[in-house]
Amino acid sequence: MSWLKLLNVHERLPSAANLTDTYAALLERLGPVSPFELAVLGGQAVDSPGLAFLVGYQAALRVLWPSAPPSLGAICATEQHSLRPADLQTRLSELRVNGRKDFVTAGDAADWLLVAARSEASGQAPRLNLVVVYPGEPGVRLEPLPPIALMPEISHSRLHLDDALCERLAGDGWDAYVKPFRSLEDLYVLSAMIAWLYARGQDNAWPQALQLRLVGLLGSCAEATRQCPDAATSHVLLAGIFEQFAALSADLESAFAKGPEDLLTTWQRDRGLLTLASGARHKRLEKALQALHTSPL
Repeated sequence: MSWLKLLNVHERLPSAANLTDTYAALLERLGPVSPFELAVLGGQAVDSPGLAFLVGYQAALRVLWPSAPPSLGAICATEQHSLRPADLQTRLSELRVNGRKDFVTAGDAADWLLVAARSEASGQAPRLNLVVVYPGEPGVRLEPLPPIALMPEISHSRLHLDDALCERLAGDGWDAYVKPFRSLEDLYVLSAMIAWLYARGQDNAWPQALQLRLVGLLGSCAEATRQCPDAATSHVLLAGIFEQFAALSADLESAFAKGPEDLLTTWQRDRGLLTLASGARHKRLEKALQALHTSPL
C-alpha cells in the first residue's frame, strides 16, 4: 500500500519515556518502510514537531547510508559552526579518530555516529572520510548540552573522540556524504513536518482545502526524493517546495488558532525549525540557478 493511502490512518503514537523507546515503538508499528515512508508515515504518527524533525532526520540518514542500523543514529560534521573541510580539526589515522564535534542531534539516544574526519597527508589539500563510531566504546564520549528553545524534547550533545576505533565508509567524505546530506536533511525533515501538520489537520477538522494543499506538497516531496540531491535541478525543486510551504503560513496560523491552546503553543515554539538552514539553502539555490543559467525565480 502506498504512503498516500496510508495517510488515511488516524492512529497516533504516544511518546514513550525516552527517544530510544519512542523511535523503537514507531519502527515496530511501521514495519519495513522506505526512507520517504519513514519520514511521512512517521511524521504523521508522532505527537510533536520535534519528534517529526527527528523522524525526518533519521530518514535522511538512511538515504545517505542505506546500510545504517535500524536504531537511532546521527551525523557529526560541524566544528565551530563550520562544515568547510579546511576548518575541521577531527583527524582519521589508521582507523583511529581524534577530535571534537560540537553539535550532535539526539546524541544521548544515538546507537551509532557518522563522523566526518580529515585524512589527507601532510601538505595535501583537505580530504574527508566518513567513519562510524559507537557511543560507549573506548575513546567515544558524549557531553550533554543545555536544551535549546526549539523542540526541547530532542537533546543535543558534544562529541569527544580520543583515539577511538572506527569503521570507514567507502567514498569521499565530502562529495558522497557531508555535501548531499544538507539537502537530504532539508527534504526529509520538511516531508515529516508536512505529514505532522496533515495529521493535525485530520485530528482537528482543518479546512479541506488546507489539508489538500498539504497532501499536494507531500507529492512534490515524493518527486524530489527521486532526484539526485546534488543536482542543480534538485536544489531548484526543493526551493520551490519550501516557497509553496511558506505560502501556507497564514492559513496554518489560522487553523492552529482555532484548535487546542497547547497545540498552538507547541507550533508557535517550534515552527521556526524549518528556517534554521534557510541561509545555506538560499546559497545552494543561487549556485544552482547560475549553473542552469536561469534568472532568479
